[in-house]
Amino acid sequence: MELLKLLNTNEIVAQIIAFLVLLYLMKRFAWKPILKTLDDRRSRIVSEFKNIEDAKAEANKLRSDYSGRLAGIEEEAREKIRIAIENGKLQAEKIREEAREEGSRILAKAQDNIKSEIAKAEEALKEKMVEITIDIAGKVVQERLTVEDDKKIVETFLKEIENR
Repeated sequence: MELLKLLNTNEIVAQIIAFLVLLYLMKRFAWKPILKTLDDRRSRIVSEFKNIEDAKAEANKLRSDYSGRLAGIEEEAREKIRIAIENGKLQAEKIREEAREEGSRILAKAQDNIKSEIAKAEEALKEKMVEITIDIAGKVVQERLTVEDDKKIVETFLKEIENR
C-alpha cells in the first residue's frame, strides 16, 4: 500500500502512454522484421534437421550397401578359394596320373631291357656252348679214344659247364 502512495498518477499515466507509444512503434517498425527473422531461423532449423535426417538416411543406405557388398565379396572370396582348392585337387590328380604313366613306362622299359639282356645272355651262353662243343669234338676227333674215354670227356665237359 505504501508503494501506491509513492507512485504519482501522472507518472503512471505517462509511463502507460510511453509504453503504448513504444508498443505501437515496435509493432509498426520492429515487429515484422523480428518475426521474419524468427521465421527464417525456424525455417533454417527445420531445413538443418531435414538435412541431418537425409544425411542419416544416406549413411544408413551406404552402410547397408557396403554390408551387402562386403557379404558379396566374402562370398566371392569363398567361391574363389573353393575353385582354387578344386583346381589344386585336379592338378594333384593329374600329376599323380602322369607319375603313374611315367612309372609304367619306366617299368616297361626296364622289363624290355631285362628281356634284351636275358636274350643276349642266352645267346652268349649258346655261343659259349657251341665253342665248348666244338672244342670237345675237336679233342675227341684228335684223340679217338674208346667209349669209356668218350664218357669221361663228356662228364668233364658237363662239369665244366656247371662250373661256368
